Amino acid sequence: MPSVVKPLTGPLPSRRGAIDPFFVMEVMKAAAAREAAGGDVIHMEVGQPSTPAPRAAIEAATKAAQTNPLGYTLALGVPELREAISGHYRQYYGLDVPAERIVVTTGSSAGFQLAFLAAFDAGDEVALGEPAYPAYRNILKAVDLVPQMIVTEAETRFQPTPETIQAAAPNAKGVLVASPANPSGCMLDHASLAALVRDCAAKNRWLIVDEIYHGITYGGRAESVLALTDQAIVINSFSKYFSMTGWRLGWMVLPPQLIRAVECLSQNFYISAPGISQVAGIAALSAYDELEQNVARYAKNREILLNELPKAGFDKLAPADGAFYIYADISRFTNDAQDFCTRLLLDTGIAATPGFDFDRGRGHYFMRFSFAGATERMIEAARRLHAWKK
Repeated sequence: MPSVVKPLTGPLPSRRGAIDPFFVMEVMKAAAAREAAGGDVIHMEVGQPSTPAPRAAIEAATKAAQTNPLGYTLALGVPELREAISGHYRQYYGLDVPAERIVVTTGSSAGFQLAFLAAFDAGDEVALGEPAYPAYRNILKAVDLVPQMIVTEAETRFQPTPETIQAAAPNAKGVLVASPANPSGCMLDHASLAALVRDCAAKNRWLIVDEIYHGITYGGRAESVLALTDQAIVINSFSKYFSMTGWRLGWMVLPPQLIRAVECLSQNFYISAPGISQVAGIAALSAYDELEQNVARYAKNREILLNELPKAGFDKLAPADGAFYIYADISRFTNDAQDFCTRLLLDTGIAATPGFDFDRGRGHYFMRFSFAGATERMIEAARRLHAWKK
């Protein structure tokens, strides 16, 4: 006798889980299905370095796995890593950032969650520019905060300004910016960053700055907000410049008054970041020569695409000051970026991300290319795009 499928009963899930999916993962699934069927795919959808972790990091982790019990660490991170990150600020930026203000996290994602919970109360509004990395908006919603999206334009390098924030979110308790930003790659210059610092101080707002793409810039180093204030919350990670996405290791630099709150939250939520990743992170912070070789490759890839994409009709491109993305206005081709990217994958094998993930209002007219892959694959992508748009 066939079994009877009964309707689901019982408690329902909370509304916190009723957030948008990350649609780039759907592109990844479609690309994986094409590869599983024997098709060739050029991966330009994922913001992930194709290079491995630095050799010194791998060697340190291998040795630790063989000789170290790798148990829990202090919630704020092992002292050696916090000191090494402090040294990174001295060497790379010329800044004195005390190790006591540095908190090691399970990737930058945990850093955002901890920052939002420590700085804001349920129902508070947080302003952020659009287009933006979608997890910002989704994490804010999941922890009962209200993301107030600020429409940004190419004229301000797709970054919010004190004026646009005041017009759209006058009651915001905080402002979140990224420089370089995902998906645009655009950076805040000194004057723009300083204006946000002054405005947040005047309005008693928290300023949270995502500096995860620092190190990957093309025309001068990005300025850390820590050069301007000790009252900003900085989020960074080993994922991008240090090429360690899967190691799930990040850090925060906090104003002194937030450290204890973040420590207590971290103890209860995560206990600690992965011990083996922290060992690897210490070693990665001495691998600048190797990491700069990766950036040189990104720079070459960027140059190729900025030269070749306009020849294929993609002629409205964000400046791509940093990171490894090109954000393209494709309104001349379509008003449905998701369909456009689906057809692009089917016809050419190029996987790219529709803009809807990043901008719910205008994203149907945009797409993002990641150029973190091998240079020969970028050359081949340009060739295929030329042929496709003839």
